[in-house]
Amino acid sequence: MQKTIILILFVGWALGIPAHGQSSEPRQEALSDTLAIETSADPDIPVILLSSEEIEGDADAYDISSLLQGSRDIYVSTAGFTFGSARYRIRGYDAENTLVMINGLPVNDPETGRAFYSTWGGLNDATRMTVGHSGIGVARESFAPVGGATNIVTRASEYSPTTRITYSNANRSYVHRAMFTHATGMQDNGWALTLSGSRRSAGEGYVKGTFYDAWAYFLSAERRLSDRHSLGFTAFGAPSRTGRPGVATQEVYDLVGDNFYNPNWGYQNGEVRNSRVNHYHTPHLIFSHYWDPSVDTRLTSSLSYAFGRGGSTALNWYDSHASYDDWDFHLAGDPRPDYYRWLPSFHTNDPSMQAHLTGLWQNDEQFRQINWDWLFNANRKNLHAVHNANGSPGNTVTGYRSKYIVEERRNDRNQLQFNTNLVHAPDPTHTLSGGLNVSLAKTHQFKVLEDLLGGEWWLDIDQFAERDFADEDMAQNDLRNPNRLIGEGDRFGYDFTGHINQYSLFVQSEWILPRWDFFVAGTLSQTTFWRTGHMQNARFPDNSFGDSEKQHFTNFGLKGGTTYKLTGRHYFTANAAYMTRAPFFRSAYVSSRVRDHLIDNLQSETILSADISYFIRSPRVKSRLTLFYTDFLDQTWSRSFYHDEFRTFVNYIMTGVDTRHMGVELGIDFQVSPSISSYLVAGTGDYFYNSRPTVTIARDNDFQVVSEQRTVYLQNYKLGGLTHSAASAGLRYDSPQYWFAGINGNIFGDIYIDINPDRRTAEAVQHLVTTDPQWEQMLLQEKLGHGITFDLFAGKSWRIRYDYFININISVSNLLDARNLGIGGFEQLRYDAHEPEKFGSRYFYLYGRTFFANLAFRF
Repeated sequence: MQKTIILILFVGWALGIPAHGQSSEPRQEALSDTLAIETSADPDIPVILLSSEEIEGDADAYDISSLLQGSRDIYVSTAGFTFGSARYRIRGYDAENTLVMINGLPVNDPETGRAFYSTWGGLNDATRMTVGHSGIGVARESFAPVGGATNIVTRASEYSPTTRITYSNANRSYVHRAMFTHATGMQDNGWALTLSGSRRSAGEGYVKGTFYDAWAYFLSAERRLSDRHSLGFTAFGAPSRTGRPGVATQEVYDLVGDNFYNPNWGYQNGEVRNSRVNHYHTPHLIFSHYWDPSVDTRLTSSLSYAFGRGGSTALNWYDSHASYDDWDFHLAGDPRPDYYRWLPSFHTNDPSMQAHLTGLWQNDEQFRQINWDWLFNANRKNLHAVHNANGSPGNTVTGYRSKYIVEERRNDRNQLQFNTNLVHAPDPTHTLSGGLNVSLAKTHQFKVLEDLLGGEWWLDIDQFAERDFADEDMAQNDLRNPNRLIGEGDRFGYDFTGHINQYSLFVQSEWILPRWDFFVAGTLSQTTFWRTGHMQNARFPDNSFGDSEKQHFTNFGLKGGTTYKLTGRHYFTANAAYMTRAPFFRSAYVSSRVRDHLIDNLQSETILSADISYFIRSPRVKSRLTLFYTDFLDQTWSRSFYHDEFRTFVNYIMTGVDTRHMGVELGIDFQVSPSISSYLVAGTGDYFYNSRPTVTIARDNDFQVVSEQRTVYLQNYKLGGLTHSAASAGLRYDSPQYWFAGINGNIFGDIYIDINPDRRTAEAVQHLVTTDPQWEQMLLQEKLGHGITFDLFAGKSWRIRYDYFININISVSNLLDARNLGIGGFEQLRYDAHEPEKFGSRYFYLYGRTFFANLAFRF
């Protein structure tokens, strides 16, 4: 695979270099000029062009143009759209290493650092205008992290006057999409207004048992007060309910004969019902002030408030001992159909049971899915008495206690944020920019009882604590409300608020010279977070209720870069960055759900990064070749799972986790003729662990540390769950008759399974010798095979009279319907050292043939 990538890189490099001595291009610089933002034939890929005013205004000032960082990058757009379906991530970075802004305001989640595009999903027209900054180069809106930044522009006066109505049909996550957008542009009365809305739906998506039910709304208004001052307001949201697909072991996929088997659904009264339903809605309100004190200075200040709900449902149960005498035995205990005890592989010593279960899996759909009707019947038969119910001595309540319920795990959020950004050009060769951001966020996490499934109440106790402790009071989830009987809509289990306050500022200076460009930037930030518990957990009565101690972290970052302009069409750039980052709230606590217990020696992580690039910008060829290198140091990794060695749920915390990302990116966009264009894109990286972290293992239900300072031998294992290498080549024809068609081929490789770190410890293999077959099963990292796909797309435009346009586009992905292309997976954290395959790895597969058709009417 690597040889293939190297060959593609070499061929593309040879094709992409034009002759020296070609004429130079003018550069864009003056702040008072306008960035014209248009869209390509793919309506979701932004292209930023220079206006004629910029060209004419700067043509005489500079003999060689500087590189426009915001111009379309074929590698970035292909990696995002074509490679994204194969779980490819640019440079192997996680989402927290890329900043997303709306009107200059960061919208990354303060708890995890990640941006969730579902927050504005369906608003394609309204969020079309973007300014992107890839990597660690110049970004005037913020101090971008190593993954770069994207600013979505929603200023009402920037939208061209238009009305657009769109209908889309697909066979992916959703089937139908309808969108409406109307923009006035800036009117003579000083007002600009943009409205947009959408509806996306699917009774069943590509994966059986899933559904899609989403709306979206958007409003942007601007009032021009004078030539220098404007006020703006933006409001948007995207309420959605979606049924989730599942992920399973290869044994299950093979039994069912479907690599997209979904264990999350079953029949209830003959209707499909999904147990894992996401329900999100986080509206954003943004008030902005735009001020241009002079033609060389621009100040944008915004105040925003985000609020709303997030949640995902799941089954919960009060475990009864399964009866293996009942052929429906799996319904008497764990109701998940793919639970390892209900698989043939678990019964290796009972061939008759193996054969019977194999037959059920292959032939009985009700067996291999959730049996909702049985769960209802089980609850209606479970008559139970609770003494001292709801904390009242002597109060005995008798009724049907639910053994099975559907709970919703909520994560509601509100965030108040202020941001101001100043850009000033004191002279034509120098630009200064800087900004201040203040974010005050709260994340409220709790569980809500969604459905009693036919029972009358649920008892709010912890069944594992009930098993582990002789004192019955230790099972109480809230000592302030013991033996509480829970009804539908009640909170239970855990309830806490995370407070995350962040303050940051940055400054940046750019110099533009005839042959060289330079920039330096710095940032300083302060992060404070703490936990407020709303329940007094019986296992942690002294540090579960009320405010915890506040944690403070001060961080900084520095970066700089240079561009050497060999000619007007050949550029070399080099950038470097050093920064520290505060730990995220979600990974800072041992178990934030139930107690204030900070991870020992919690510290900020350090990030070092550098890249060098060679660019070509000519009338026929636009290309980029980049070498990159990044180290992430002193990371923290925290998970909770059932540990077979200790026979209990544990919190598994690794500290001192280092990872290294290095690789090559190539993108070539070649205009073969006025009507024919082609592209070649390739990216390959080596992303691996670069340290031997230490781990602490603590029981989830008490303070006992069952293992500490255990060494995890992770060094040189690959980062799993993503595609490391990908390439794509495409050809497109644009007819003078306003239609186009194209095809591209893609190859994916170097795909590794995400490993279980505990299997890479001396303790995990202490009972094995190197000749045991389990030795390699425990230690080797699985690498999946490579795959090839083809995509086809076409479109046509009509102009009716002078002001009416109709566009139709259709695309087909994975044209040859390759359904066996594994694109990732993970080893289960629960494992058995004597039988490593007992808890098999779970795998993701690329969807087979899918299509997307889009019809738009614009006037």
